[in-house]
Amino acid sequence: MKPWPESVERVARVLREHAVEARLEEFEDGTPTASAAARAVGCDLAQIVKSLVFVCDELPLLALVPGDRRADAAKVAAAANARYARVARPDEVVAATGFEPGAVAPFPAPHVSRVLIDRSLLAHELVWIGAGSDRHMAGIAPADLVRLAHAQTADLAE
Repeated sequence: MKPWPESVERVARVLREHAVEARLEEFEDGTPTASAAARAVGCDLAQIVKSLVFVCDELPLLALVPGDRRADAAKVAAAANARYARVARPDEVVAATGFEPGAVAPFPAPHVSRVLIDRSLLAHELVWIGAGSDRHMAGIAPADLVRLAHAQTADLAE
């Protein structure tokens, strides 16, 4: 078996260290969008977790929203008790998470101040997260995602 790319190995290491059962898979055609990810995995678009970096009052925050919805910056700001929230620039995404835009995993996120998860994601038995590259995803129970990402539930979607 070939080794995972370094960015994917960081995600796999967290899963192993916490003894979380997850399906970490590589998709040759890539998963650059939520729709492409849902097709590749064979799941509902609502089960895809988009890991979006926002800057809230100058601090990076990770918002986890379902693939079939758009994050609402005003709701993100309110959930973070921040004056404002804006989508992070690509360089800010890398600085906050260590992952490239389009390949952000919800953990490990070493320089993110907080992680918020849209409560609708908790309704699923399994959700699919980006796993460190635009070709890797992991299927994980929402409760494990919340625990590993230290996420707080909120209403984040439009």
